Amino acid sequence: MKKIILILVLFTLHTAATAQKKKEQSTTTKNEKWNSDLFKGLAFRSIGPALTSGRIADFAVNPNNHKEYFVASASGGVWKTSNAGITYDPVFDNEGSYSIGCVRIDPNNTNVIWVGSGENNNQRSVAYGDGVYKSIDGGKSWKNMGLKNSEHTGMIAIDPKNSDIVYVAAYGPVWSAGGDRGIYKTTDGGKTWKQILFVSENTGFNEIHIDPRNSNILYATSHQRRRQLYGYVNGGPESFLFKSVDAGTTWDTLKTGLPDGDKGRIGLAISPVNPDYIYAIIEAGPKKGGVFRSVNRGATFEKMCDNTTSGNYYQELFCDPKDVNKVFYMDFWINVSLDGGKTFKKIGEKYKHVDNHALWIDPDDTQHILSGCDGGIYETWDNGSNWQFKSNLPVTQFYKVALDNDSPFYNVYGGTQDNHSLGGPSRTTSANGISNADWFFTQE
Repeated sequence: MKKIILILVLFTLHTAATAQKKKEQSTTTKNEKWNSDLFKGLAFRSIGPALTSGRIADFAVNPNNHKEYFVASASGGVWKTSNAGITYDPVFDNEGSYSIGCVRIDPNNTNVIWVGSGENNNQRSVAYGDGVYKSIDGGKSWKNMGLKNSEHTGMIAIDPKNSDIVYVAAYGPVWSAGGDRGIYKTTDGGKTWKQILFVSENTGFNEIHIDPRNSNILYATSHQRRRQLYGYVNGGPESFLFKSVDAGTTWDTLKTGLPDGDKGRIGLAISPVNPDYIYAIIEAGPKKGGVFRSVNRGATFEKMCDNTTSGNYYQELFCDPKDVNKVFYMDFWINVSLDGGKTFKKIGEKYKHVDNHALWIDPDDTQHILSGCDGGIYETWDNGSNWQFKSNLPVTQFYKVALDNDSPFYNVYGGTQDNHSLGGPSRTTSANGISNADWFFTQE
């Protein structure tokens, strides 16, 4: 009897082991079927849309050929045009960040391009980057040059006399302290970096400027900010305007004529007509903020008006390349002053999207302007009376997407940043592929 029981136990164990082995083999075989080789022939394809486009962070226009320029998209990488925007080519798709804060062309060698990853706004949906990139072949290839913990890049400035000298305004993380914050300088083309200005782990830098007459003179703006789930802390006692006259070795805090107490984001612009003229737009306490102007390289400032914007999203200045008294600031609307900042008026944005972040003014024809906003790129040749929308830049920012079961091709739907809810086909029978006309607004 004992032998029979033992045989039954052994048989049961053997059967269970065999079943487990077959199960494992089956699972292994199934997993082997779903390996990377099965999908290696598949590739992502763009289905758009470009009928609304998305937030533009910066422009870098070739000073020797205005038909060629680079576009920094807040959530869509870097794009290049060589034909004044008739076509745009994505040049950053293989890099480590899709969120871009700024882009610069080396004035000494226009094949050298610098990109600061990580959008430099402070929105709820702002995406972070992974440092600073450099291209030496006009954007065909890129190399990450470091500062990977900056997360957001405020601005890059290149010495007009020495391409190896580059400055980076590192904003640092927006949701936490620490990271790479401050003004960083390289003297070897980005191989090594030195932090030459630092305030604290809570305060980064949003702008860095070089005096076009003397590259030893630098201006920088710090911004103390922090985003939390409950809200946004926009400012504090560590927001300052700094100046250096020895290429960043030492720095002075500019105060005369500027508001005291806690300040928010500070936007800065140097007039290319006369670099003695410096404009600043400053967030501060009630009746303290506004637009300020210096006519003596920052030694003293005079408050010109109370106009200011939100450092959460705007607060950037641009000077006209021919008129020292003409200055623009970015806001929901583009605002322009013709009297040195005393008064501002809307430039005019008929049939144009709002929420403006980037501006380029043609130095040869100041009626010709490129604007980058939440709706993409717009171009005017008559100082804003009329705008042309660039409907070929597919960088619409989707928060979420969903599919239906339509046939023969299913449709894709999504809610977008500032551009309604959209729907469009996954493919069409047209030899031209999916066009803007195939996309539609699900609701206004």
